[in-house]
Amino acid sequence: MSDMMIEAVGLTKYYGNFAAIDDVSFSIKSGEVTAFLGPNGAGKSTSMKLLTGYLAATKGTAKIAGHDMASDRIAGAKKLGYLPENGPLYPDMTPRSLLRFFGDARGMSGRSLNERIATVVELCSLKSVYGKPIGKLSKGFRQRVGMAQAMLHEPDVLILDEPTAGLDPNQIHGVREMLRRIGKEKTILLSTHILQEVEAVASRVLFINEGKLVFNGTIAEFKEKGGDIQDRFRELTA
Repeated sequence: MSDMMIEAVGLTKYYGNFAAIDDVSFSIKSGEVTAFLGPNGAGKSTSMKLLTGYLAATKGTAKIAGHDMASDRIAGAKKLGYLPENGPLYPDMTPRSLLRFFGDARGMSGRSLNERIATVVELCSLKSVYGKPIGKLSKGFRQRVGMAQAMLHEPDVLILDEPTAGLDPNQIHGVREMLRRIGKEKTILLSTHILQEVEAVASRVLFINEGKLVFNGTIAEFKEKGGDIQDRFRELTA
């Protein structure tokens, strides 16, 4: 069986005459943590929504763990955890009730659900806020709750859109540590605007600009022309 856990083949999405992304192709192996970079409006979020099956592609194919997300989305979703930017959470629920709600929705129950809830609460450091309304939590804790629900069903693949957006330095550090732990076992595609995060957690870089994939390689390859990641970012978007 192929060890490719995320595959994009010629992904294209048009809105009228505007191509949000155009002929984007890449693949990510099991156990890789890959940073998805690009300026605002480059097509990162659109690409992620196509990969998750949230949007239908105009052309091309998206696969998660070998499952075509257009024709076999339910099977693919079982292998996938998705955290969109500003992911939807129910402010009147507590992390306890929200995780149980999502577990029930995924057909989990009994001891297996209780064990998974305990695992993600520990992994995401949610014990101190487990019984508090989500609407009263800091953004950092809300991001952790979102991450916990994305990992609840023990997916093989995580797609995370700006998981540290709007967090303070201490919260960013906490999320990075969590991603490093998770990345030892999961395949992760991580969209970020924080370039320091790339070297901190990722082994590979995908770079998209104006809807086109313009770089696909390792961190070392990304920096091989000298300078730092910020210099390379400016070069690819000039």
